[in-house]
Parts: sequence; C-alpha cells; structure tokens
Amino acid sequence: MASIGKIARRSFLIGSAAVVGGVAFGVYKVKTPYENPLEDELASGATTFNPWVVIDGDKITLIGSHGDKGQGVAHSQATLIAEELDLEFGQFETSFGQPDKAYWNTALADEGVPFPSTDDGFTAETMRGIMGGVVKLMGMQITGGSTTIPDSFDKLRRAGAIARETLKAAAAQKSGINTTALKTEAGHVILPDGTRLSYQELAPIAAALDPVTDVALRDPGQWRLIGKPTQRIDMVAKSTGTQTYGIDLDIPGQVHAAVKVNPRQGGAMKGYDASAATDMRGVSNVVEITGGVGVIADNTWRAIQAVNAIDFDWGEAPYPAEQDQHWEEIGKSFVDDRLDKKWRDDGDTDAALAADTPLNAEYRAPYVAHAPLEPLNATVLVEEDGVTVWAGHQIPRQLQVLVAQITGHEAEQVTFVNQFMGGSFGHRLEFDNIKQATEIANQMRGTPVKLTYSREEDFAHDYPRHIGMARGAGTVKDGKVEAIDLQVAMPSVIESQMGRAQMPVPGPDSQIVAGAWNNPYALPNYRMRGYRVPQLAPVSSWRSVGASANGFFFDSFLDELIHEAGADPMEERIRLMGHETSRKVLEAVAEMSSWGGALGPNKGRGVAFVESFGVPTAEVIEVTNTEDGIRIDKVWVAADVGTVVDPVNFENLVQGGVVFALGHAINSEITYADGMAEQANYWDAEGMRLHQCPEIFVKGLEHGAKVRGIGEPPVPPAAPALANAIFAATGRRIREMPFNKHIDFV
Repeated sequence: MASIGKIARRSFLIGSAAVVGGVAFGVYKVKTPYENPLEDELASGATTFNPWVVIDGDKITLIGSHGDKGQGVAHSQATLIAEELDLEFGQFETSFGQPDKAYWNTALADEGVPFPSTDDGFTAETMRGIMGGVVKLMGMQITGGSTTIPDSFDKLRRAGAIARETLKAAAAQKSGINTTALKTEAGHVILPDGTRLSYQELAPIAAALDPVTDVALRDPGQWRLIGKPTQRIDMVAKSTGTQTYGIDLDIPGQVHAAVKVNPRQGGAMKGYDASAATDMRGVSNVVEITGGVGVIADNTWRAIQAVNAIDFDWGEAPYPAEQDQHWEEIGKSFVDDRLDKKWRDDGDTDAALAADTPLNAEYRAPYVAHAPLEPLNATVLVEEDGVTVWAGHQIPRQLQVLVAQITGHEAEQVTFVNQFMGGSFGHRLEFDNIKQATEIANQMRGTPVKLTYSREEDFAHDYPRHIGMARGAGTVKDGKVEAIDLQVAMPSVIESQMGRAQMPVPGPDSQIVAGAWNNPYALPNYRMRGYRVPQLAPVSSWRSVGASANGFFFDSFLDELIHEAGADPMEERIRLMGHETSRKVLEAVAEMSSWGGALGPNKGRGVAFVESFGVPTAEVIEVTNTEDGIRIDKVWVAADVGTVVDPVNFENLVQGGVVFALGHAINSEITYADGMAEQANYWDAEGMRLHQCPEIFVKGLEHGAKVRGIGEPPVPPAAPALANAIFAATGRRIREMPFNKHIDFV
C-alpha cells in the first residue's frame, strides 16, 4: 500500500490529456451519474431514457458521442445500443450529440497509470479506479487512444437495455400485462397474443415513467449484432460520394476563408503587404489573426489564391532551424538530467552486459505528418447570444472552452455540431483551425465563416509525430536472449500537445517509451529508460503515438539479438513471452503464416510483436528481394481485443493500419530547413502505392479479459516486421525510417 500512496501523490499523463495528482473526491461523488443532457432541449412528445437514446413519434435517435474519423464508430456505437434495444439497422438515426460531462471517457484510465495493461494486480486496478474517478469528475470527453469501444462496450449496451426495459414497462401499463410476459423485437414490444406495440407509440407513456435501471445485459450467446458481420451504416453514402464532411458544409449566408500563418511553427508575423490580394476577384476582406492573416472571399479557391498572393515578413522559428540540429539535440539527451523515468529494471542488466561483449545498435524514427485526405476546416457563426461551430474534432468540450475564450461567451453558449471526418490519425486533436475560424468569425459577427486549409497549409502547420532515437545494448547466452538495455530519447508529445490546449502537463510522459516499456516479454534482464528531449518542432499524437516508433526500436533490436543467438525468431519470441494471451497471439500468427515452411528464392520473412493500448498484436511479413528492390508480398496479423464487435470492420481497420504503417515506414518523413517543413504535399510524403500493397490476412482473437479497441494497435508491429523480413531476405539491417533511404522498393 505504500507504493499506492506514492503513486497517488504523483502526476500522471492520460493518453492525450494530463491529470494532476492530488485531486480530492469522494466515492459518492464519483458514483453519482451525470444528469441526462438530452432532457434540456427535448422536443415535445419525445422521450429520453439516458444520454444515448431519444424516441419521438417520427424516429429513434441513438447518440454516439465519439467522433467518427473513418474508423466506423458511428456504426459500432449504434450497434452496441441496438443490440440491447432490439433495433434493426434502418430503424434508427445516429447523432454525435452535444458535448457534455455525461459522455466522459471511461477507458482513459488504463493508459493513465504507470502499469502495463497486462498487470491486473491489486495496486494496478486500484490506481485505474482512482484515475477513472478523476477522469469522470473532469468530464473528459475524448475520442482517441483506441478507447471508443472499451469506453462504449458496457455503457452503451446498458443504455439500450434501460431503454428496452422502460419501454416494456410502458407497454405493461398500456396493456395491463406484466413485463415478464413481454418481449421486444425490431423496434416493438410484443404482447403474448402477438400484438406489436412500436417504440414510438409507447414513447409518450414511457416519458412519464422513471427509467428502469435495474437491468441485466444479455449473454453473448443471445447477441444478434455484436460479433456478426454487418454493413456499416455510412457505407452507402461513402461509396456513392454523398456522405457530408466538414469540408462539404454549405451554411446559408456563409463566406469562405483561407489563412496563412508563419510556416516556422510558432514564429511571429512581423509584417505583411496584402495589396495584391485585396484587388483579386471575389475577395472581400483581409483580417489579422494570431500569427498571420485570413482572407475572406466568395469561394474557397479564390480565398486560397488571394492569401498566397500576400507578401509576408516572417519571424524566426522558436526551435532549431535545420534538421541536423534536431538530431544533434536528441543525441545529446541520453544524460541523467534529461532522464524522464526509468520504466523497467528487471534482473541485473549491468551484470549481464559486463559478463559478455554486448551487441550495440542505434535506431531512428523521423517526424511524420498526419496528412488525412480531408484538410483541416471549420465553419463558425458568432452571434451575440452564442456561437455555433461545425467541424470534425476529437475533444469537443475543450473546443467549447477555447472558442468561448476568443469570443467572450461562456463555454455553455458554444454549440458544437461534430462532423464525420475524412481521416485524422491524431490531426483533429489540435485546435488551430477552430481558433482561426473563430477569430475571423468574431470579427464578422452574424456571418458564418467557413475556413478551409489548402493542402500546403495543412502540411506546413501539421504537428507531426515526435522524432525519436533509441540506443540498445544486449547480450545472448546459450542460444537465448539474455539481456536488453534500451534507452529512448524523444520530445514529450504530451507536453507539446497539451500546452497548446491549455491543459496541465506535469509528470513523466509514458508515450516516450510506449510500446517498449510495456512489452510482456519475460526477459531475464531488461532495463528501459526514457529521456525527455527539450521541445523542438511542435509535435502531436500520431496514430499509435509513441508505440509507432518504439515498437520499431524494441522489436528490431530484439530480432538482432535473436539472430545473434542463432535462434528462430518466432520460437524465441514465444519462449520469452511472459503473458499467456500474448503468447497465443504469436502462436496464432505463426500458424496463419505457416512459419517455418519453405520459402522460394530471394524471399524472407520477419515477425514482430508489439502491445499497444492493451492489445497484443503480432505480424509476419513476407518479402521478395527483386532486381529492382524489395517487394512486399504478404502480411499476416493476429490481435486480441477481448471481444470483436464487428469482424468486418475489425478486418478493415487492421488492414488499413498495416497499409498506413508500411507506407510511412518505407516512404515518409517531415524534415526542416530554415525552420520550415520541406514537405508540402502528398508527392513529398508518399504513402504506400497501390501496386506496393500486399495481401493482408487478419485474425481477431478473443482471449483477453477486457474489451479493447483496434484502430491503432496494427500500426506499431508493421515497421519492425518489414525490417526483419528485409534482413531475412538480404542480410541488411535497416535501423532508420523511412527505409527508402537505405533500400529500394518496387
């Protein structure tokens, strides 16, 4: 218990948000549910049972408070409610709802404590409970960290069950028949004689009843939707080009805006000459915003052309101007006064390293842009009595706070209409586009202002994945891996990101070491240290955050040691694995890929395992070494999420994560020259080309005790599995991303 007291007095970082230790709260306060926000503006004749279900005479609306960035959560959240409410697809509408404390993310606590997800002991679970209480009291509504399904799985099914049982109570009152004799099916309560009472006709009666909260969730054997292949509710719209995104909005009376701020991130604007822009066709105004200007025009294209015609005098970058200087600063950071935390110290690593000549290696991971297909945009209307914001965003309650600070309103006066997002990968955790659109709209009160970034502005002002370097030393003994000493140096993504969001940022940053410190291998000797590099270029969360680099660092180095020992890469990983569920994942991917079978000439296979966001994930990649370069032929992936909600979406997310990760591993980076990002569009930072895409085979396992998300976990193992496969095919070790610096791909 002494360790609990020590931990409770410290500060912890929760994924993409910081929580300061020492917050006092009582059990009663934590257990007290928030009021239902849907009751505040309930239409006449409508009924709500909880914050996730509304029924009126015309329709049934299911609220999914997590934003949809293309990962399909509008569908999956609705699926969880509909499972218990006995609704079929097509019988309901969906909404993201309005930001509210009631939608606090129950799953953030797992990433917010200094315990690996594999630790389910008393101390770890106690701290998760404490951190969950802090997250609830802060009302932290966030989409990210692969938490949507873990957050939603129980509470949305329960929301559906409460609505179902309350509607049955209404039917009992109407018919005089006891609820035990009633059933529900396809949006109806069924009486014993077969009479069907629709939920809509029962809604007015249910409105006068207290919700029935003493409900039991159905056994998995009774599930109709969960675990079954389904067609996403947004699939037809997205396949036909009719899905509306933020960039598609057309609010009556809107004007169009484009912005330009210092391409040296955070640098000042010393002056500008807009005379060339003001005379251009369609341009109505040029206004100053923080760090730059915005141009108002009658369409987006003209606004972008005009803002690009302005002559600016930019200030210097508040970070090293040249890329080599960034690497130099990181290389100088492996020193005691920059030690963020020693995260693992198993066995006696110093003694093991001293007993033999260690293998040493240095790895690098560059800055990488988010670059979603839909550029950043936002539409804002500022009026005297309130503000309306239309955009896609992942932290809606903090958005309200920041907008209110600009306009002088209260946060409660900011209405946020969340939009489907054309990708994010962490990009829409940031607020620059929201604040800039609000600054412009605040100078044009009463007029909706639609801000759209050009692709070049989006690249120039992306906050990329944090740059990182790792240094490993290790030994082998008797054909086995004996010791690993891994040191990682990175700037703190949480310090950078949360500083911009005006949120507290104390404590060690677990993302500096995520994907390496928390691996479940039972190595005899393992030391893991993270070093915090002073802030360089501003950075942000990128799909799988720290694990995207650290998985490459750790698993590639482990593979080097396994080959040094003369062991089989799969067999040695399985032997070292100290976690049963993770071992089953490795065994599954070995079986899927027929590991150990004969390969053709010039072929090689690599395996990698990374645990991120509580999901053990293993990947095997097969490549061919051709005369023109490396061809990636096949990828096998096994991951355990406890329960697969939708096997089709699961497979798609895993396949997409692999393609995303491989494209960045082989092709992409952001570099700085004269303080500015040198890459300005997709042709400067290519993803994976269609002809490069391999066959990808996926298996979802369900051994884990907790339900987990799959949006990010397929990303970290891809780069090391590819690097290990390239070594197997060519004998060349690649220790730096992007790989095309060192080898060609076809």
